[in-house]
Formats: sequence, structure tokens, C-alpha cells
Amino acid sequence: MDRRRAVGLILVVIAAAGFSSGTILSKPIYATGLDWLQLLAWRFAIGAGLAWAWILISPTRRASIRRIRRRQAIAAALLGVWYTGNAGTYYAALETVPASLAGVLVYLYPAIVAVLSVRFATRLAGRRPWIALGIALVGVILTLGGIDLATPPPIAGIALVLASPVIYAGWIVLSARLAGERSDRLAHEANGLDQVDDAATASALMISATAVVFVAGALATGRQLGPDRIPGDAWPFLATIGFLGTFLSIQTFYAGSRRIGAAQAALVSTVEPLIIVTLAWLVLHDTLAPIQLVGAGLILVGVLAAQTAGRPASSGVSLPP
Repeated sequence: MDRRRAVGLILVVIAAAGFSSGTILSKPIYATGLDWLQLLAWRFAIGAGLAWAWILISPTRRASIRRIRRRQAIAAALLGVWYTGNAGTYYAALETVPASLAGVLVYLYPAIVAVLSVRFATRLAGRRPWIALGIALVGVILTLGGIDLATPPPIAGIALVLASPVIYAGWIVLSARLAGERSDRLAHEANGLDQVDDAATASALMISATAVVFVAGALATGRQLGPDRIPGDAWPFLATIGFLGTFLSIQTFYAGSRRIGAAQAALVSTVEPLIIVTLAWLVLHDTLAPIQLVGAGLILVGVLAAQTAGRPASSGVSLPP
């Protein structure tokens, strides 16, 4: 495995761990009396502030702002608006759909990304990654396990949770194309051709646009967002989600996807349920059922099997140093 691919895999796993923290830490935030829209508004507002601070402290990253073209900046901002659909539908669905069922349905997105990548990004190479994807998805179902459908969820809730992976898959593919990925090349092979290769700038624009939409939505619906109206007990968790689950995770996912491709990044992201149940065991003292351990093992088998496969042939574009 070459160094660039190894770094990409590590970045995507870090992103998965960051996103997982949001799932775990949302419970103590809700316990303080905040709702999902207040949580998301502050999550992305904090994340946006951190993203711009990260840019401003570095002359190199500040220079990247001047390099981005207007059309690319608008595209990044629109992707941030797009991302609100993913987060919004999922958190709204959780009000009526069991979390375990919602989790299984949301993890349809790696398969959707793999299919979209056949036409719009770099497809998975050969049969092995597709088989590995199937193994990993079975592992997701077993890991999240314990689906209780004694009371069938409403159709509206199911529709919302099914919309989430479709929207997220679209965001992954479109953000990969913003980075320069196409069907005949990975993003890092674009070598300056119609790409935004700086994860810090692209992520800051995306997170800021997402924050604007959620803050506006919260204010328009009468939610209290003033710092003095937020319970003191919620701030440590909000700050942690803003950093780990937003600033760090979105930047590392964008940077990792640029190195290994959208389809591979989505496949590797199936480790997220494994991280979630592990964190739930460590932080919330949840008990892991045997079937969850089997599912965790299948996820690891699927992800590792995919990384032993070859990758699509290069388009012949020279790689940057």
C-alpha cells in the first residue's frame, strides 16, 4: 500500500471516529433540554468558527483562500447547504423511528456512493471491493442490531430516514468532484485541473453554509440560541461535537476522500457503527451483545479485504509531489 493511500485511509477513519462522537454526545446534550435543531445550530456554528481560526493562524492556509475561484467557492457553499438535508432528515426521523433501524437504513449510503461513482467518480476496482462492501453492510446491520418494530414507525419517518443516505451519498460524490475526482482519475491526480485541493478552505466554506442554514432555521422557529439560554452543562458536549464531529471530521473526510476516492472513503466509513458501539460501551456503559461483536468483526473483514484489492488504472496524469 502506498503512503498516499495509507494516509487517506487513516484520515477517513479519523473522520468516522469524529462523526461517531456526535452520536454518543447527543444524548447528554438532549438531557440538558436542548432539541436537535439547537444542537445542530451550535454544532456547526462552533465548527465554522474553528475552521476559520485554523485557516487564519497559517499563512499557507490564508493564501489558499486567494487561490480558490469564485465558482468553486460558491459550489463549496452550496455543498454546505446540501449537507443540511442529510443532518436535518436524520435527526428529524429519530423523533419517530427507532435509532437502531435509522442507523441501518442510513448505512445504505456506501452502496449508493459505490453505484454513483461508476459514472461520476472513481469506481471500485474489480469484484473484491464490491464483495467487501456487501460483507461490511451485513456487519453494520448486525452491529447496530436489536431493531424493535413492535410499534411500526410512521411512513413519514421512514421516508425521512431513507432520504438521509441518498442526500449524504450525493454530498460525498459532489464534494469529491469539487476536489477534482472524475471517473478516470482520483482527486490527487487532477494536478490543478478544475479542483479545490485545499481541505481547510473547502471545509470552512461548507461548514459555514451549513451553520447559516441551521441557525436561521432555529431562529425562525423560535428556538433559543443565545449563549445565556444554553444550559451550562451542555457547553462541554457542544464544544466537543463542534470540534470532533464537525471541524475535524469534515476536514479529514474531505482530505481522505481526495486521496482514496469517494467510493473507497464511503466503504471505509462503515467502521463508524463499530466505533459508535465501542464508544457507547466505554462512555455510556452500554452492553455489547454477541451479535454486535460478530457484526464488528464482519465490518473489519470487509474494510480490510477492500484495501487488498487493486485500484483503477491511472488516467496517465502525473502526480504532484
